[in-house]
Amino acid sequence: MPNDKGWVDKGAGAKGWDSAGDGGFKTNPSAEKEAFFSKDFVKKAAIGAVAGATVVSVTRVSWLGRLRSAVFGVVLGLLFIPLSIWLLSWNEGRAVQTARSLTEGAGLVQPVAADRVDPAAEGRLVHVAGPLAVTGRVRDPDFGIEAPAGTIRLQRAVEMYQWRETSRSETHTRTGGGQETVTTTTYERVWSSTAIDSSRFRVADGHQNPPMRYAPRHFIVEGATVGAFRLGDSQLASVGASEPLPMAGAPASSGGKGAAPASGPQVVDGRIFVGADPLAPQIGDTRITFTIARPQTVSIVARQVGNGFEPYQTQAGDAIQMVEDGVRPAAAMFQAAQDQNVFLTWMVRFGGSLLMFFGWLMILRPIGVAADVLPILGTLVRAGTSLVGLALTAIVAPLTIAIAWFWVRPLLAAIVFAGGAAATYLIVRLARSRRPAAAAPAQ
Repeated sequence: MPNDKGWVDKGAGAKGWDSAGDGGFKTNPSAEKEAFFSKDFVKKAAIGAVAGATVVSVTRVSWLGRLRSAVFGVVLGLLFIPLSIWLLSWNEGRAVQTARSLTEGAGLVQPVAADRVDPAAEGRLVHVAGPLAVTGRVRDPDFGIEAPAGTIRLQRAVEMYQWRETSRSETHTRTGGGQETVTTTTYERVWSSTAIDSSRFRVADGHQNPPMRYAPRHFIVEGATVGAFRLGDSQLASVGASEPLPMAGAPASSGGKGAAPASGPQVVDGRIFVGADPLAPQIGDTRITFTIARPQTVSIVARQVGNGFEPYQTQAGDAIQMVEDGVRPAAAMFQAAQDQNVFLTWMVRFGGSLLMFFGWLMILRPIGVAADVLPILGTLVRAGTSLVGLALTAIVAPLTIAIAWFWVRPLLAAIVFAGGAAATYLIVRLARSRRPAAAAPAQ
């Protein structure tokens, strides 16, 4: 805690940091010696202490400390490059296999009437569409919530009132290559669907989050059919748009972790509240909402097994099982799956290329840090190394994709490689155009 001189006690190894009135910082000798012998050359100071729910800290890193960290980053960069190459190569193989599997399935699928099971279609890839009949009821046993008739899936979402830490940093490079980072950390109470680990907070005292008492769950009905065919959990788990299930009345007591408050679960604004006062929630209070899925008709593409379905294993390698809302023809379902495969392929390409770019930046980072002895020089050098990293990514990433595709689609591989070469040429030309023109020779 701060005293009238501004001293802060933050535990062993940090006691004695002082925020001087003139903006300087004072450290006790033992704390500074400990920081020196930790081989990171980092000096930390806390300005004030917990002012309400805000903590401000200053971290100073010497030029040698930054250079050492940059050299360690080179090792990570050397790991990122082969990892990105593997990811890009794997993605192309996955994309080709999925595309071939869907093409194979589209040529094999046969429509089957939903009103009866055709023994001749046993083991084949079939397409079935029709009204969905639900005979059972789905229920959350923890709270005694029963979904209305026709529901195939009941989803429980859980939020807990918790402390959340938010940090904002400003870093300044000083002459000589050292850096000073001012970090402002704030704490606020929020509703969160995921558990926030308060043990990692900068200031854990007074900001402890208890474990979540309830977990999110989903419940699937037993007894859903399309004509003569029965649908299993694997088909029902992915079909049906979710809609909110408003609560009315008091829910049954739950058997969650820990003892429930004396007031028990309450229904507030259409959802369950577990706590003492919903108008003034406390840390650890919980609110629970439910959603349901009630599709009227469904379309299935899968392997017929008796009066049910299983994924169909293609010779290309992928297993096919598709379930969608509404009555949709098989061709439309396969086309939607192909479009999704293309979208996923480009997303992984972007992610792999970004990982490769960061790898090059980490490998080249020591050059920029070394030039930071003069901050303006370091800024210019980092701009140059960023262009080099971008150029290397523009070369290696398309080349990796082209090699992965070459054995299946040589023409497309050539197009991709040409695009990478063109991008590299444009980047190099842009970099050269920004160089200052050489002085004309004297006459």
